[in-house]
Amino acid sequence: MNPTILFFLVLVGAPLVELYFLIEVGRVIGALPTLLLSLFTAALGAWLVRMQGLSVLFRVQRVLARGEAPALEMVEGALLLLAGLVLLFPGFVTDAMGFVLLVPPLRRALVVGWLRRSGVLRPPAAATGGDERPSLSVIEGEFHREEGPKDPGSSP
Repeated sequence: MNPTILFFLVLVGAPLVELYFLIEVGRVIGALPTLLLSLFTAALGAWLVRMQGLSVLFRVQRVLARGEAPALEMVEGALLLLAGLVLLFPGFVTDAMGFVLLVPPLRRALVVGWLRRSGVLRPPAAATGGDERPSLSVIEGEFHREEGPKDPGSSP
């Protein structure tokens, strides 16, 4: 689908869908409870995004301390930012999308699936059955040479 058309549909369609659901919920429970519920979900979402954002930040620090690239954690952080953004919009559909992004296993599955589809994350060669270059095992450690006894027949 053309990205321009998709952007236009989201820009126009999303507020109309939100407005429809706000009117329907307001019809069932009343205008003031609907307004309070919308404010409550925004506040709860902001608090949850803050807590999970700190959790992702600590995971990024742990991964960096191990000397690895925090790719998954960075994409999760971006999804948390998106979740916080849609939770601040008034409406129940965007709140539902935001709360789905706040569930860590679902968020991780979305990240891994997206990275696999984009070609960034590939399964190991043994899992694919390919004849790619074998992976090397690296064993970290320290060593030092000890000078042993010299041969009596050798000259210095």
